[in-house]
Amino acid sequence: MHASSPSSVTPTDAIVESLTRAIVEHRLQPGSKLAEQRLADQFGVSRTLVRQALFQLSQQRLVTLEPARGAFVAAPSMEEARQVFGVRRMLEAGLVKAFMAQQTESQLRALEDHIAQEKMAIARGDVAGRTTLLGDFHVHMAELMGNTVLAQMLGELISRCALITLMYQSSTAASHSVDEHATLVDAMRAGDELRAVRCMDEHLRNVAATLNILEEETV
Repeated sequence: MHASSPSSVTPTDAIVESLTRAIVEHRLQPGSKLAEQRLADQFGVSRTLVRQALFQLSQQRLVTLEPARGAFVAAPSMEEARQVFGVRRMLEAGLVKAFMAQQTESQLRALEDHIAQEKMAIARGDVAGRTTLLGDFHVHMAELMGNTVLAQMLGELISRCALITLMYQSSTAASHSVDEHATLVDAMRAGDELRAVRCMDEHLRNVAATLNILEEETV
């Protein structure tokens, strides 16, 4: 999720950003109730603005809104995560091919710089930071291509399984993800499309496997 420029950040945006960070950092646990009046008091705004922020978070699948009960931090099911990864595997095979069709040296370097940030987040034990960066790598590829629609779609898909990733991904699995990102970029730099597509597919399957959401596939 990428913030707007500072001059255009609204009170609602600020609430969305703050609650997202609290969810990602596990200060708000899956299933926790989000009381409108308490949040309004905390942020010094009206309940209307809080309601708008909660609606935005529900659109991103980080919050669930239940009639007559209120808002709760989402607790995505394993089946939902499994479906998300299935869609991502289909989408991101195309992403790799499209990226390689127009890749430049500066784009490849930008991805390598991103991987360096991932490694630093893991080294300093920044769980929230590493989770965000590992997901953003995929969005960043689409952004570097100038495909804002694909970047937005990937961002939404990734946010839907962010909670599950945070709950179940170990630091060892995160390190493997960084290595797989690096292997992917190496394949793209070498111009080997088949290997790059295979690297992306294996990477997404490995992440799903570490979260115990990968179903056995029948041949």
